[in-house]
Amino acid sequence: MIFALGVGAQLLAARWRLPSIIFYIAAGLAIGPLSGLVLPSRLFSLSTFGAAPLSAIVGLSVAIIVFEGAFHLHLDRLREAPAATFRLVTLGAAIALVGTAVAVKLAFETTTWGLSFLIGALLVATGPTVIAPILNVVPVRDRVATALETEGIVNDVTAAITAVVVFEVIVLSGAPPVELLSAFAERLGQGLLVGMVVAAVVYYLLRYVDLSPGDAPRNARLLVLAGAIVSYAGANYLSGEAGVAAAATAGIVLGNLDIPYEEDITAFKGDVTLLVLSFVFITLAAILELDVLFEVWVPGLVVAVAVAALIRPLLMFVSTVGNRFTFGERAFMSFVGPRGIIPASVATLFAIELQSQGMVAEANVLIGTVFLVILATAVVEGGLARYVAEYLDVIPMRVIIVGGGRVGRALATRLEERGENVVIIEDDETQVEAIRNDGFTAIIGDGTDTDVLREAGASNAKTIVAATGDDDTNLLVAQLASTNFEIEDIIARANNPDNVEAFEDLGVRTISSSMAVAWAIDNQIERPAMARWMTDVNRVGDVQEIEVTSDNLVGRTIRDIGPELPDSCLIALVSKNGDTFVPNADYTVEAGDKVTLLGESEAVHDGMAFCQME
Repeated sequence: MIFALGVGAQLLAARWRLPSIIFYIAAGLAIGPLSGLVLPSRLFSLSTFGAAPLSAIVGLSVAIIVFEGAFHLHLDRLREAPAATFRLVTLGAAIALVGTAVAVKLAFETTTWGLSFLIGALLVATGPTVIAPILNVVPVRDRVATALETEGIVNDVTAAITAVVVFEVIVLSGAPPVELLSAFAERLGQGLLVGMVVAAVVYYLLRYVDLSPGDAPRNARLLVLAGAIVSYAGANYLSGEAGVAAAATAGIVLGNLDIPYEEDITAFKGDVTLLVLSFVFITLAAILELDVLFEVWVPGLVVAVAVAALIRPLLMFVSTVGNRFTFGERAFMSFVGPRGIIPASVATLFAIELQSQGMVAEANVLIGTVFLVILATAVVEGGLARYVAEYLDVIPMRVIIVGGGRVGRALATRLEERGENVVIIEDDETQVEAIRNDGFTAIIGDGTDTDVLREAGASNAKTIVAATGDDDTNLLVAQLASTNFEIEDIIARANNPDNVEAFEDLGVRTISSSMAVAWAIDNQIERPAMARWMTDVNRVGDVQEIEVTSDNLVGRTIRDIGPELPDSCLIALVSKNGDTFVPNADYTVEAGDKVTLLGESEAVHDGMAFCQME
């Protein structure tokens, strides 16, 4: 029943474009404390076997979830915001820990500092389990997504280890705080070591999965899944909760190596992760006792408000200081900080241990406060994230390509390489599957249907490209984009040169397939070096046009701006009031000027960010 509810919650989340965690929690509360259909003693036999079944199921699930999140954390993406990301997982985590502990102590006057810091350590973790579903429905810029995802993965690891250390060293044994650092370092070191060893073994074994070609993809998938579980269990055998660090380490290492059948592994682990994620969230919500929540609901909500409205904005604005993020992006990141699986699962285990030692009041404060914060942040922030993102204007404008054939996919590849937010509309399910396997966002449907265009994000699109092989379809797409969505930049592919005039009568920029081939051949004849530099598969050069919005550039000459541009990047052209010209060194840049940057691909990408930096 729980698995069925989990799949149903995922379908509802996809239908209503809301984070799935909201439906997981609602389903758990419905079958657990609200109806009594699922009881803790019946589900896990807690009264007979203690916490062992719950610990095992949650532990293995956490290993898979954390590994999955870390597997997608490619190191090259960290370049989007390296300094801010580092501050988030160090200074930001410290602010969250201390700030939450102080809030708990003030809200619960009789609570000890040890328990306050235990709750603070648990609530540092945001985690990929709650961040990923939000980012799936709120397509923010890469630098924002990278910072939030990295914070979630790293803080899941450090929060779990810190909480266990605080629990064992201070709450249970009453040892001095000075022992915290050594215990933390020991667990983290063991987790890192085990994770790297397991990743190395899995990487070595993956080289030999082709010995049985027919079974190779399946064997690769199962081998990586086994690696996630073994890394977690092996590190936990050495020290409690070191397994989270091991699973994260193994995921990061393997995710950044060139392994065979990576697409099969990614798809398989994504499905497995969704199942265990839904199971754990629904289960933990189902075994929650409402009496405990009602007992601490007033001070608990005070803590939740402090965490979400005071501590989170403080740590985010301190960690993201500088020019890399806009004010709207920083405000959105301050809003999005829901707590997830690590606080819920570990707090449940701690509460059971405290109850067994007769510390019932402490257990109720712990479990009640942690779950109130999880419920409040997950439901409010998860449910409103998209609306907040739209209000703050942090969702980048989309480029919609209607037609997922060779032309559409080739164009999407080039656009995404330079950071555009691309969505492909295709009515052939086989094509859509191939498009998604290539890593693109694809919508199944007819591009001439207004509802399909709206679902793809036409209301927030800066460009629509009609790239199908049928001119009538392309013409209708162009008409809908112009009349129903008022999109100014509409580009259509004309397969028949005789239809170019009909497109242009609509004010649509038209690319004739036959003329495009002729231009390409002409470029290879007349300017072969430039053509190869721009169009080879592994091209290193790029040319991009972008509007200048940075106050730092407005009113300054090309001579002054040039040395501040990235190396290997030049301003080649300026477009202004419909005129395009090559600027001289004394030309003064004005707001709204569109500059064409020429240079190496990465330098041009950085130059585009420089021209729009606040």
